[in-house]
Amino acid sequence: MKRMLCLLIMVIVVGCVTGNYVKIDGEEITVEVARTKSEKQKGLMFRDELCDNCGMLFVFDEESKHSFWMKNTRIPLDMIFIDSDLNVVDILHAAPCVKDPCKSYAPDEKASYVLETNLGKFDESVIGQKMKWVGG
Repeated sequence: MKRMLCLLIMVIVVGCVTGNYVKIDGEEITVEVARTKSEKQKGLMFRDELCDNCGMLFVFDEESKHSFWMKNTRIPLDMIFIDSDLNVVDILHAAPCVKDPCKSYAPDEKASYVLETNLGKFDESVIGQKMKWVGG
């Protein structure tokens, strides 16, 4: 029993230490990282909620004006666009799509990363801030 408890504690500690998170303007967000085409296409679709300090970080090979839509996404989101130097370059606020055709959301500036969080987590004041990524 002791050995199992020790193993469980070790798993929890290692999981916390090696987790992915980003920090912008003092806010720490635990992130799921979407790297593959499939992960990026699915994103946060079909979820009914997202914890307060959780999000999804999309990682792109090329810096571009990557666009997103909210098809099958049930929760309103902030989309924070981040360039290759890890500077926030734009933020968009997106509502779930309730009927086709769904609106497409594209930034004004090129980005290499996009962080999706709950709506209202960030506002335009974070533009120009630096993102710190731990565990990437």
